[in-house]
Amino acid sequence: MDWQFSISATLAIAALVLVVGRWLIEHIAFLRKYSIPEPVTGGLVAALLASLLHAGGVHIRFDTSLQPGLMLAFFATIGLGADARMLARGGKSLVIFTACVVGMLVMQNVIGIGTAWALGTDPVIGLIAGSVSMAGGHGTGAAWGQKFAETFGVAAAPGIALAAATFGLVMGGLVGGPVAHRLIEKLKARGAPLGTTENEALAHDAATSSGPFTPQRLTVTILLIAATVSLGAALARVVENPTFTLPAFVWVLFVGALLRNGLALANLHEIDGEALSFAGTVSLSLFLAMALMSLRLWELAALALPMIVILVLQALGVALFTTFITFRAMGSNYEAAALVAGQCGFGLGATPTAIANMQAVCERYGYAPQAFIIVAVVGAFLIDIANAVVISAFAGAIPALR
Repeated sequence: MDWQFSISATLAIAALVLVVGRWLIEHIAFLRKYSIPEPVTGGLVAALLASLLHAGGVHIRFDTSLQPGLMLAFFATIGLGADARMLARGGKSLVIFTACVVGMLVMQNVIGIGTAWALGTDPVIGLIAGSVSMAGGHGTGAAWGQKFAETFGVAAAPGIALAAATFGLVMGGLVGGPVAHRLIEKLKARGAPLGTTENEALAHDAATSSGPFTPQRLTVTILLIAATVSLGAALARVVENPTFTLPAFVWVLFVGALLRNGLALANLHEIDGEALSFAGTVSLSLFLAMALMSLRLWELAALALPMIVILVLQALGVALFTTFITFRAMGSNYEAAALVAGQCGFGLGATPTAIANMQAVCERYGYAPQAFIIVAVVGAFLIDIANAVVISAFAGAIPALR
């Protein structure tokens, strides 16, 4: 039996997932304590229910055609919120964090290939379960999986990559909060200053509007978001080439940043920070809810034991790397802890998961403005370039290891 849900029904279920997630967080101390995001909590419940129905012969299909647009809208808000003044102040931190991310990518492939070799499994499988599907996510995983299927003759590579990326998406949302929480509690024990309120953090920026939150303010923000998505998507199509193509959301982010700073430089318009934050949160929450409630958990259960071992070690590796390397390299302060939550998110899942982790942590402990900008820039752009280089280098060594 097939249950097919329309766009409107899928949207309604996604909203219900968020409501259920919020209710569970309010009533379960563990979820609240470790800052597990609402979409992850509610989405996993929906995925478990779908798996039970699947086992009973009921196949659920959601119309997730809104999902790409929601993702682009979210990255448009990140771009429109990218104040060049703030980015300039974080120049050195951006370089150091990028170096930490590159180190994590290398570590992921060493863990994947090394564990596969130790268990007598094809090292290609280990590479797929490395930065290809962990930091790369579903898009990168599917692309490289197809290439590995053609190059190394591993027919199951695309399916394995998607299953591994699914595992990473879940773990990215589950690991980031607890790891950051542990670090923040240590900071509190030392009496270290934590975050500020978002309004205080943006007090220097005239983009934060005062007065009541009105429909007019939101309408102008929606106009800017829609324009940014349209221009960014068009630019992505224009520059597309078979050799190297950046994801559309990267171009959307760039267009948003240029639009925001261009308007400010020309004294034409100042971005409404409150309305932008509202729109971004709604877009991100619905995007993640749709992604997680559509998970096919039974495909994860079908993974062979070596894959499970590799993926668990990847989650542990990222948690340890961010705790002992990234946190210390970034200054062992509250901004560093927020960055750790973000790196766990896109190191195992995706950039939206990273931002969701950080939002969940900052909602409890205070805002971390520089961390949001750094994670958005690195997670949306620099990590894709670095990952392509790292994957290519390790792929070149695969023939000698087989």
